[in-house]
Amino acid sequence: MSEASEFAAGATAYFQDLQRRICAAFESFEPQARFSARSWSKPAGHRLQGGGESRLMRGAVFEKVGVNVSHVWGVLSPEARAQLTGADASEGRFTACGISLVAHMVNPYVPAVHMNLRYLCTSRAWFGGGTDLTPTFPFAEDTADFHAALRAACEAYRPGAYAEFKAWCDRYFYLPHRQEPRGVGGIFFDDVSGGDRDRDFAFVRSVGETLLQVYPRIVARRKDSPYDEAAREQLFVKRGRYVEFNLVYDRGTRFGFSTDADPEAYLMSLPPVVKW
Repeated sequence: MSEASEFAAGATAYFQDLQRRICAAFESFEPQARFSARSWSKPAGHRLQGGGESRLMRGAVFEKVGVNVSHVWGVLSPEARAQLTGADASEGRFTACGISLVAHMVNPYVPAVHMNLRYLCTSRAWFGGGTDLTPTFPFAEDTADFHAALRAACEAYRPGAYAEFKAWCDRYFYLPHRQEPRGVGGIFFDDVSGGDRDRDFAFVRSVGETLLQVYPRIVARRKDSPYDEAAREQLFVKRGRYVEFNLVYDRGTRFGFSTDADPEAYLMSLPPVVKW
């Protein structure tokens, strides 16, 4: 096993443990619903190898939430190589692992949330990811709590990292054709390779732990808020914006289409009910 493959295996083990703990925390809000798990893998002889586990729950609080972990390696298609730093130099050979999470909520006053954390290695290695909050009805308290938690994680990693990654998130999660942001932001980072891989990965882990700490607190605060059908209608329209972004602009979705990975995994972010 190469050194990069060995590191990816260890990172995948962490992502699997984080997946388990996030699912347990989310299930604690549900009176009956539980996550269902689906494992997938690429067949022998395919240019991609490896696989992952997708967990999905539809409940009374979480209308649809997916938490996926994957670990794949092999040779990228020609069209995918252009999307990945260092892939030309590695002749398309790569290793990747990560966790992705998207939660769409029943109550319009509970914000949707997204998180992605990943490690990639081509001719070079780096980390990417982030997390952001998409409320239909923003509450200053929720936004402040979310950003304060992320600020602490970023500043523990490197002074100035929060301002940099927050601005990156604001630029990235923006719908140019609507001239509006997708939500209230968070952090986004890519190509993180500061020369100390263990320190970089510790930061990536801290983002996952921060999400696990702060988002359930927001859910608990808002899940029992009274709402009417008009509020649900606004939620459905807001989800339309979410779909527009994910299918048109999101790099992860486009990369998923080009890699011949599991379509159910990279389309997991799409909400169950949506209107325009």
